[in-house]
Amino acid sequence: MDDLLSDALRQLLQDQCTPQLVRAVESGQSPAGLWAQLEESGFADALVPEDQGGAGLALSDVFPLLALCGSQAVPVPLAHTMLARALLAQAGVDRPQGSIAIASVTSRQAGGVRCAFTSFGRVADWVLTAIDGATVLLPTAQAASEPGVFALDASLQWTEAALSRARQVPGAHDLEALQACAAAAQLSGALMDTFHRTLQYANERQQFGRPIGKFQAIQHQLSVMAEHAFAARMAAQMGCHSATAAPDRLRVAVAKARTSEAALEVAGLAHSIHGAIGFTAEFDLQLYTRRLHAWRQAAGSESYWQEVLGEELVDRRDGLALDLVRATTDVD
Repeated sequence: MDDLLSDALRQLLQDQCTPQLVRAVESGQSPAGLWAQLEESGFADALVPEDQGGAGLALSDVFPLLALCGSQAVPVPLAHTMLARALLAQAGVDRPQGSIAIASVTSRQAGGVRCAFTSFGRVADWVLTAIDGATVLLPTAQAASEPGVFALDASLQWTEAALSRARQVPGAHDLEALQACAAAAQLSGALMDTFHRTLQYANERQQFGRPIGKFQAIQHQLSVMAEHAFAARMAAQMGCHSATAAPDRLRVAVAKARTSEAALEVAGLAHSIHGAIGFTAEFDLQLYTRRLHAWRQAAGSESYWQEVLGEELVDRRDGLALDLVRATTDVD
């Protein structure tokens, strides 16, 4: 099942989500055409129950799809939308047309609210966020937008008048864990793609009459990249291990901490091996390493989630550290 789903999405993205399209969307072109293809394919509703028009899959089933959003540098919030639509379906709220970005941090401003540095804020149609403890769905068309530091991120601000038309989502929801789960899965895909691109480059680039990948120093850097990329993928997959559409917060903490930690190392080593060409806008490597840096900080960096795990360990005074490790990583 996993291979059938991931192969279908991979083929669609290879055909429709080319590096040229990613660059065009980052430059301001609408991603409506790509999103229409993804909507028609049904992937956005993969986690929605079958009796509500979705595929009824569990979160663990769709991990390969979430990772593909990272490995293909998808310039729309498909991973966010999959998780958000599952939450809306569970809460009994009608799913809106269009893409949804998840923003776990919202602050009150004079005359409204602000979602700072929202991932995919430039291209999302809706934002799922929490205001004063209540989960709401807000249309980006009614928000004032300021471009963020990273590609496709934006700070969005709604007036009180716009808030009065927000869609209320009943129930208590951990949007932070949901956003971090999506970011960790996307990071795992981008990390693996960055490693494979760098490995291919090292085997093709000639210096002193042989591929640079034959030099021991480069081989050592590649082995460190491989260690981080594969460990991060295992952690992200564990973070998505759930029989339902909702992730476990502690497993997400491990996943986000490990993938964010790997992002810095892998991005730095990739550019070190590629040299000057890796920093050029024409070379595709930067499409992935920029996302590594952006997603590393989305929903909290490694230090934040390591603190979450540390606090949980301190709170469990009646147990050993090993007990927490087993409870978090045992996926049987």
